Amino acid sequence: MHFAPDTVDALEFAVRLCDSDPGATRSGEDELVTTEQLAALLTASRYSGRVDGDEAELRDVRATRERLRLTWALDRDAAALEVNAMLAEARALPYLMRHDGFDWHLHATAQDAPLGERIRVEVALALADVIRSDQMDRLRVCAADDCTGLVLDLSRNGSKRFCSVRCGNRVNMIAFRARQEQAG
Repeated sequence: MHFAPDTVDALEFAVRLCDSDPGATRSGEDELVTTEQLAALLTASRYSGRVDGDEAELRDVRATRERLRLTWALDRDAAALEVNAMLAEARALPYLMRHDGFDWHLHATAQDAPLGERIRVEVALALADVIRSDQMDRLRVCAADDCTGLVLDLSRNGSKRFCSVRCGNRVNMIAFRARQEQAG
């Protein structure tokens, strides 16, 4: 599936943010409990704009993470309502911007808006593209029974089932062992 580069960037960031949830991490622990962890996520993702680095901002981003996780699994019509709500709450007004080495892309909040609001709006704009393209089936939760990681399937045939190679290998090994046990 082909989306605009800023749409892909926002969706990939949403996956990284949401996969810091304990049910999706390799460690099984929440990987977004400190302001330092949030700063590391933002740096790794080249996130720009205002960052306060305080506990209030961390709480807002953690609440955003939960809201995005829920939105990811909604059907198309419900997702559209949630996207509209996120955009309305921020009084979003889309505009084109070029900055920090990124070519022209959409923003809909000021660069000095609170971080959680900017994340919600940027991901909402990306989700609007997914919804308009009728591609919500490209957004899934990992098929591994013990994982809640998010899957962004940008493959040509739309067949990605797992959030990581690790989950895919684990599920395949379990299935292989079950077949071996039944055969022997």
